[in-house]
Amino acid sequence: MNGKLITFEGIDGSGKTTIAKMLYEKLKNKAILTAEPTKTWIGEAVNRAIEERKDAKTIALLFIADRNEHTIAIKKWLNEGKIVLCDRYIDSTFAYQKEHLKMEHAEQWLYEIHKPFLTKPDITFLFVISPEEAIERIKGRKLIMYEDTNFLEKVQKNYLEIAKMEEERFIIINAEKSKEEILKECWNALKHRNII
Repeated sequence: MNGKLITFEGIDGSGKTTIAKMLYEKLKNKAILTAEPTKTWIGEAVNRAIEERKDAKTIALLFIADRNEHTIAIKKWLNEGKIVLCDRYIDSTFAYQKEHLKMEHAEQWLYEIHKPFLTKPDITFLFVISPEEAIERIKGRKLIMYEDTNFLEKVQKNYLEIAKMEEERFIIINAEKSKEEILKECWNALKHRNII
């Protein structure tokens, strides 16, 4: 695969979606912008399950089904030499579902299901922000069950633990800076890693 997979992670309201879009605008001719849940019927099923507050294992399995199909598309784009900018990917599942599943060995269970098909990102930008600020930013949105300060605090802690284990892949971004500063930081990181 000649392309590169760049993922954008962080709690809701961290600004990762905005920066992913801004980077895409700068890279347009050689990049693909994608996101999870996807805009397919499987992705819609994920959103519906969350809205209807289905069992945590059902939601996790729907996320994984959506990711499997998404990964097929991602591999195709990478083989075409594209830079794939993905708003949420595997780390979201580990950070969020670890809290939501509330079951023993949740991480191992998730890992085993993903093992046959997952593509590891080349770089992951992790947007870190205070949960209070994040909630303030999204208060105009229709809130879902994950958008609670205490829950997001635990999720962000999980993200930081993952980043600590994979320091080479992760670039931690202070998401309380201005959009322009963050965009510049991400752009410089991609240049430094010879991706652009």
